[in-house]
Amino acid sequence: MTRPLSATPNPITALVARVPEAEPWVGTLRERFDPSTRMGVPAHITVLAPFMPPDRVTADVLRRIGRVLGALPSFSFELRKVGRFAATAYLAPEPATPFVSLTRAIEAEFPEYPSYGGAHKEIVPHLTVADGDAAQADIAADRLAHVLHSDGPIYATCHSIVLIENSSGYWKDMHLFALRSAPAS
Repeated sequence: MTRPLSATPNPITALVARVPEAEPWVGTLRERFDPSTRMGVPAHITVLAPFMPPDRVTADVLRRIGRVLGALPSFSFELRKVGRFAATAYLAPEPATPFVSLTRAIEAEFPEYPSYGGAHKEIVPHLTVADGDAAQADIAADRLAHVLHSDGPIYATCHSIVLIENSSGYWKDMHLFALRSAPAS
C-alpha cells in the first residue's frame, strides 16, 4: 500500500477517522513501528489520502465536505482482526462497509482526488500499526494477534472525520466534520 501519511515533499491533506479507543492497545506499537506517529498522526482509519494541498482548501471545499459527510450516519465498529500488506501490519475494522462508503462519497464529490491517488482498485479500510519494514510488521502482527486473543476486540464508534494537513512537516488538524447522528435502536 502507498503510505500517504508519511513524510511528503509537497504538503497534502487527508481525511481520517480517529480511533482513540485503540490507542491503549496500539500506541506503543505504533510509536515503535509506524513512522507517521512521530509526525503527529493519531491512531486512525484513512477515509481519503492524499487529498488536496492545504492551500487549496477553501471555505467552499469545507462546505462541500461537510455536506457529504453530514449526510452519512455515525456508526460503531470493532477491531478484531490483524491484516497485512507487504510491509504493513494493521487492524481491520468490522464492518468495513461504512468506511468504504465514506471514501466513495468523498471521491464522488471530489473525483480529482481518488483514494491513494488511484493506485489501488480496492479500498481496504485499516488502522496501520506498523509500516515500512516487513520484519517489523511481522513482529507487530504477532503482538497484535496476542493482544486481541487475550483482551478481545477493540470497540469504537465513528462520529466524525478530521481533515488533517502536513504543511509544517507535522500533521495537524484543519477541520472536524460531524457525521449524522445514528438513529437510536
